[in-house]
Amino acid sequence: MFNKSFLLLNGILISVSSHIEYKIADICKIGTNSSVKRMNAVCRISTSYPVKRFFVPNDKVSWSIPFPDYAPPNYSAPHLIFASWADPDITKKKFKPKWNEDDDGRTGLTGRGRLGRWGPNHAGDAIVTRWKCLNGVKQMDAESGYPILQFVAILRSDCKKWAIPGGFVNPKETSSSAVLREFFEEAINIEKQSKDAQLALNDFFKEEKQVYKGYVDDPRNTDNAWIETTAINFHDENGHYTSNIALDARDDAVDVKWMDVVKDMEIYPPHYTLIEHLKKLHNIKS
Repeated sequence: MFNKSFLLLNGILISVSSHIEYKIADICKIGTNSSVKRMNAVCRISTSYPVKRFFVPNDKVSWSIPFPDYAPPNYSAPHLIFASWADPDITKKKFKPKWNEDDDGRTGLTGRGRLGRWGPNHAGDAIVTRWKCLNGVKQMDAESGYPILQFVAILRSDCKKWAIPGGFVNPKETSSSAVLREFFEEAINIEKQSKDAQLALNDFFKEEKQVYKGYVDDPRNTDNAWIETTAINFHDENGHYTSNIALDARDDAVDVKWMDVVKDMEIYPPHYTLIEHLKKLHNIKS
């Protein structure tokens, strides 16, 4: 059995390595700064775990390509053994999960990593947007000539990267409910809003559009456990609903702001793909 000192040390190792991980992930910049999208470009070079991933060349990522020398290490975070919300250990006879290997290709690591579920770990992301305006006039991007779209971004406490608010879906919870719950937990304190703002938000969040649903190239992914998300857009076309919203960083967020969707924006690497889908939804090119 693992003692508490080992678990604490393991947590420190993960925390320290995560800062290295995101600096490396910046190099691959899938989405806004690259026309070539590589499978598992982020998770294959991730250093978020205390074991080194097996190197997987770009041409060997797909499971359809033979790779007889592929021998990835196995890692599952020790704290998962005691976590009530996590799946049982795969070696337990009564536990027979219905999951396959990561459909998006090899990741260089087996086991669960830090993810609680074998197979897909379902998440939700809330993309709250508006047009950037000055005195009621839309501001245009100097390079593309298109209006500048803004979204509510949080500064994550774990990696110090700006990101889309979101998190994992709880048992018996819908993706839509999870998206709103995470947004209010991380970006807005409803109790601090004025009465008018609360009424406006109530109407605003009734209209939603799904931006993306599927696999996310996340640093935590392994061959046996990965993240799948549902990204939902709540758009304020005229700025009426969001003009008086008081943003408030909470929970896992250390800061929050309206962020411009521009060519050289710096965000949490897995979210570049979601932003690309968002831009297509609003007919933005950059």
